[in-house]
Amino acid sequence: MKFGFKIIYFLLILSLTLPCYATDWKALHEKADSISSSQAIRLVNQNPGSLEDLYVLGLTYLNEHKDKSAMGVFQNILEQKTDFIGAKWGVAEVMQRMHHTKKSEKLLKEIIKKDPKFWPAYITLAFVQYMSMQFVPSLKSAYRVMKQKKDSVDLSNYVRAITLVAGAKGMIAHYGGPLAKMMHGLGVLPLLKKAERLQPNAIAVLMGIGSFYLIAPHIIGGDLDKAIEYLERAVSVDPLFPNAYVRLGQAYKMKGDLKTHEAFMAKVKQLDPQNELLKDITSGACKFLCVRSPDE
Repeated sequence: MKFGFKIIYFLLILSLTLPCYATDWKALHEKADSISSSQAIRLVNQNPGSLEDLYVLGLTYLNEHKDKSAMGVFQNILEQKTDFIGAKWGVAEVMQRMHHTKKSEKLLKEIIKKDPKFWPAYITLAFVQYMSMQFVPSLKSAYRVMKQKKDSVDLSNYVRAITLVAGAKGMIAHYGGPLAKMMHGLGVLPLLKKAERLQPNAIAVLMGIGSFYLIAPHIIGGDLDKAIEYLERAVSVDPLFPNAYVRLGQAYKMKGDLKTHEAFMAKVKQLDPQNELLKDITSGACKFLCVRSPDE
């Protein structure tokens, strides 16, 4: 009996002294959303042995689209602690941004199997699935996060989950029959407006609502002027997010302003030549919906 008590006591003390990398990710993500990479660098310099501060630095690099720097940070963490789940996700997120979607998807599923409550992995997986036209799996992955209590997910990822659910529903409605259009299509804008109430200036919100107003038929709320308003705000909030420029360029094409349309498409080519939305439009595939100028 005494031996059993000693074992329990030892395990309790051990659990209190080991870093809780799997449980404090929410606070670290929230911290990264509140500071710049230069501020994060100062924290790392002040606490050179802290993997948590190093992780925050990687997150700030992601926020600022410094993806190669972020990859270097996450790999550095993994060299020191191979089971740091957040750093593994960081690598998968950068892979996704660099269009290594198969590798990213495989790693994300491994992460989720290892830690089913690491919600950022579901967000990245939902985006990978969406861009691979796996709209039903994308909906399910994002909904897993959306149905969580808000205090168990950082606000940015919770809002991303809502916008991804809305986006997947929109594409399911587009490719589905009358029942799918009724079940999914009518729920898109209310979800996006819910996300807007939570985080009105989030790039995912501005991009999502702007895209809805651009692509949706007029009968269910399509509005070109509102589309341009939201997408202009999106590129103002995040000047390095290529998808917003693609949709904004489409909006100006629809308005008949081909010069501005071409300027925004050139901007996307500069930021991300392999951008999926750009390639979808220029190839004529239009899997993610194209728009036409008035004279076409």
